[in-house]
Amino acid sequence: MTEIRHIVFDIGRVLIHYDPEIPFRRLIPDEERRRWFLENVCTNDWNLEQDRGRTIAEAEALLIATHPEEEANIRAFYANWHEMVSHSYDDSVAIMTGLIDAGRDVTMLTNFSAETFPRARQMFPFLDLPRGVSVSGELGLIKPDRAIYDSHIETFELDPTATLFIDDSLKNVDGAIAAGWHAVHFTGAERLRADLAAYGIRG
Repeated sequence: MTEIRHIVFDIGRVLIHYDPEIPFRRLIPDEERRRWFLENVCTNDWNLEQDRGRTIAEAEALLIATHPEEEANIRAFYANWHEMVSHSYDDSVAIMTGLIDAGRDVTMLTNFSAETFPRARQMFPFLDLPRGVSVSGELGLIKPDRAIYDSHIETFELDPTATLFIDDSLKNVDGAIAAGWHAVHFTGAERLRADLAAYGIRG
């Protein structure tokens, strides 16, 4: 069995919750109109470009130019971003902190805006516990592009064949495997414990 010496956690939907609908249930109470807004204006693809490094100011200006009637709701997206990350997954966080306490080498690799990640760190201090983090928005690289996995390996001096990645996105899991890592698909803490145990890892 391969010895895993490095464990890399994704953050969103693995350690902390993320749901853009949370503030918009209040801001746009009508369900059909809210769905239209999040599927056609502040879309996942639009948000992903901030994770790739585009500034929030640029992102807002782009949408306001094409949807001027939605300016208030467009600006509300990041003004109310803190509500979208409503809570941590305490059982997953306990696994991560247990691994750190056991002396395991733990880092994080996340698709995250460079502007919102500092806010997440203030809200969730456990994000400072691992040895370090690669933030896509700071690097201008994004999962599942091969370059971000290689950058993380180089930055933290990891052996990819001894590295286990944990992510809620199958595309990102596949990206890590293509980069020569081991990787598991996160669906919940109970399954993660079983996956870690299969590698002989206990926190």
